[in-house]
Amino acid sequence: MLVNCRRREYNEIMRPINIYALTRLSDPTRLTRLERQMSARKKHLKIKLWETEGLKRFSEKMCAVSEETTKLDYFYSFVMPKLGKEFDLLRISEDSIINIELKSGNVSDEAIRYQLLQNRYYLSTLSRTMYFYTYVSGSDRLVRLSGGGRLVGAGWAELADLLLHQGKSYCGDIEDLFQEEKYLISPLTDPDRFLRQEYFLTFQQRDIKKQILKNVKTPTIQGFTGFPGTGKTILLYDIAMQLSHRDCVCVFHLGSHTPELEQLNERLKRIDFYYCENGILPPVEKKYNAILVDEGHRLNRRMLDAILSLRDCWHAPVIISYDREDLLALSERAECGADILEALPEFLHYRLTNHIRRSCELSAFIRCVIRTGEAGANKNRTYPSVSLSYAKDPEETVRLLRIYQNEGYTYIRNSSAALTGLEDVSEMTTEISDAACKEFTAVVMILDSGFFYDTSGYLRQKSMSADSSAATSSDPVSHSAVRNLFHGLSRAKERIAIVVSENLPVFDTLLSFIH
Repeated sequence: MLVNCRRREYNEIMRPINIYALTRLSDPTRLTRLERQMSARKKHLKIKLWETEGLKRFSEKMCAVSEETTKLDYFYSFVMPKLGKEFDLLRISEDSIINIELKSGNVSDEAIRYQLLQNRYYLSTLSRTMYFYTYVSGSDRLVRLSGGGRLVGAGWAELADLLLHQGKSYCGDIEDLFQEEKYLISPLTDPDRFLRQEYFLTFQQRDIKKQILKNVKTPTIQGFTGFPGTGKTILLYDIAMQLSHRDCVCVFHLGSHTPELEQLNERLKRIDFYYCENGILPPVEKKYNAILVDEGHRLNRRMLDAILSLRDCWHAPVIISYDREDLLALSERAECGADILEALPEFLHYRLTNHIRRSCELSAFIRCVIRTGEAGANKNRTYPSVSLSYAKDPEETVRLLRIYQNEGYTYIRNSSAALTGLEDVSEMTTEISDAACKEFTAVVMILDSGFFYDTSGYLRQKSMSADSSAATSSDPVSHSAVRNLFHGLSRAKERIAIVVSENLPVFDTLLSFIH
């Protein structure tokens, strides 16, 4: 039985607008309502009075130079998806971009220059010739960013001529120009682009980075957490890169030893990677000026004590990225590294909340899978990017997995589940231990007869025999099938599929909220 809940959703396309026509109104409330009708954006903008006046003055200054400029359309107050970067006015043609920022006054030249440099940084992915201007309406001043990054005076005739000779303005969906794969990457999925620094941090990531770097001159222990998909790995590695400009640093990686990590280790000469296996910190070759820890939720007490001893010996700061696993039943996350870290009185921690890799739809679905009554997970919503299927035996399970693999899904194997009979499913298969910190367009995983929902709605794993691998492991929590399922599904960027094998009660529960 195969239930595919994917469907094509209608998305409104934000349109460029004629700001001369818009600014014939001066009342912000009326202007807000008219702007939404003109731009077709999904929500009303909150336009302040000074913004209305500045936009009107800019339009009239342009009109005074050339009547033809009143015919021009601009994308007004566009926000880059995921990153949250906003631009006041954008005009985009096939080969150029003109960005104009509006200020009312009381802003320094350095602040203007910094904003325009940021705008250049974020728009660079479009590979077009770029021009950046700022109009300060309070002082009636127009400035531009030079090719060398300096702020210089500009003339209205110059700007009008540039706009009128730009060519046909782009009128499609502007979000299509900012596909997230252009600026959101994982160091372990695309190490080459990471090393070329072809990535961006969100404003929240940049703020947390700034706070952390303020404290690295002393042997502090700091960390940041967030659900999978909030950008913890790229933030940690970006901080490591910056610290390595002046000092040698080390990274303790608590996930699997992957070829991508080895590539980073070879090419980043001032960053040394150490791979932690079987819950033990490896021998350290030399002294470092900073200690970074990836996948900190896998820490145990012994490993943390060893890291703190190195911190005290080297007088070096410690920076840790980790997951909080509050969605899981307590028994599935016993002695979680997050709890150990946050129990330290000197631990400074920050929280990433914005999902930059995964959609809100997939986040809500995963919450419902892990706990059916999870607050904030709306059971009445639809899940067009989720596919659910049922197999009555191993043979059907293999056949369904192959169907999904043929559709481009990566099968993440949950090593704790009783996946008998699936040894021949090898194409596009990733072990759960190798999936950490990576991302995949589409993920398929199995829920077999070892899973059940308890009376509180938590997904649980049936007790395993004493001779199972999980029972003999030095890190039993890392072998929790529920925990592995949570982290495996969280590796998906666009689509998730679940094959429920020989477990009708779990299938019925999933089916009850997926529709």
